[in-house]
Amino acid sequence: QLQLVESGGGLVQPGGSLRLSCTASGFSLDYYAIGWFRQAPGKEREGVSWISVSGRNRNYDDSVKGRFTISRDNAKNTVYLQMNNLKPEDTAVYYCAANRDDPEEAGLGYFNYDVWGQGAQVTVSS
Repeated sequence: QLQLVESGGGLVQPGGSLRLSCTASGFSLDYYAIGWFRQAPGKEREGVSWISVSGRNRNYDDSVKGRFTISRDNAKNTVYLQMNNLKPEDTAVYYCAANRDDPEEAGLGYFNYDVWGQGAQVTVSS
């Protein structure tokens, strides 16, 4: 069974940092682009960042550029999202997702991804 599990969420004050992890079980991430998405209450799911299989291609939504960094460690079957200088508007459930069809060009469209994790809550509040 293909499964993604997010971890590392929690409550943090504005300006703080968190690192989310996305770990695969039942399959190898070596062949999958990975995207991070988030959904706040009452809002649509939006793409935050993605990284290609090789790691050479990665991109970020404008709202997180310069604050978030995506990386991958294929040996650990894990992708990370380092989130710095967090803002209250970053509060959301964060999901990771996997795409095998476009390993180097997956992009931030959620419809491109077909394996999803259950999500991790990130709350930024003082």
